[in-house]
Amino acid sequence: MAVEERDPHSGYLTTGHEWNGIKELNTPVPRPVYLFLALTALFAVVYWVLMPAWPVGRTYTKGLLGMDQRTSVTSELKQAALERSAWMKRIETEALPAIQADAGLMQRVRETGRTLFADNCAACHGREARGGPGFPDLTTSSWLWGGDPETIAETIRVGVNSAHKDSRVSQMPAFGRDKMLEPRQIEDVITYVRSLSSQPRSAPAAQVESGRDLFAANCAACHGDDAKGIGAGAPNLTDSFWLYGGDVESLRRTLTQGRQGHMPTWEARLTEAERKLLALYIVDLRRKEQP
Repeated sequence: MAVEERDPHSGYLTTGHEWNGIKELNTPVPRPVYLFLALTALFAVVYWVLMPAWPVGRTYTKGLLGMDQRTSVTSELKQAALERSAWMKRIETEALPAIQADAGLMQRVRETGRTLFADNCAACHGREARGGPGFPDLTTSSWLWGGDPETIAETIRVGVNSAHKDSRVSQMPAFGRDKMLEPRQIEDVITYVRSLSSQPRSAPAAQVESGRDLFAANCAACHGDDAKGIGAGAPNLTDSFWLYGGDVESLRRTLTQGRQGHMPTWEARLTEAERKLLALYIVDLRRKEQP
């Protein structure tokens, strides 16, 4: 039978374990530990009784309170759907100016519109709506089909060169490919058009004059005598916004091969309220970008 050894300093028995001359004391577990263990066990039993806890075949114990995360989330989703339905009904029925004048409703437009835009429009126009080659920047003042909310909503509905029966239609002829202009004449038109905006003005006067005459004969019907566009779908060539690029090579490609942009119709995918919301979001985004 082993002889018990007691530590002379603390008075506690040792366990018999020793490491490098250091002996392990057999100290009692502190009473607070037992208290916490008892409270934990009590909490577990109470939780098992009140809340869903134990699996039972294909189901589980529901608990006396009948609460679970699925029920809570479902309830929250229903409440959110009711709230959304209320303000979306206002978007659908109220006039666009009235919606724009309502600060609270416009805050809903900004929050929901950003997600709606990202899901449906960002693939072409970019998440910040700044567009890219062939896709217009929606934060500028340059709009081919009109930039007011009503017109934007209609463009979203019918699309551009889309399958919709009321689609907006626009096409830039291929002056080079279809032999309407010779390569030299195309270069003259490019020189003239670039002289109208912030492009270099050091081109020979004779070339600019030739380009002006060619423009009047071939381009003014759509872009106007002043090149500022005379109708929907014909861009203003005197500003700094270029859908396909304003450098010489891009303009040469445009005049030679022609352009025909495409925007799908969203009538079947988005409701009228969602189209109005998107139009309001885009107009609001444009106002933020402008100084």
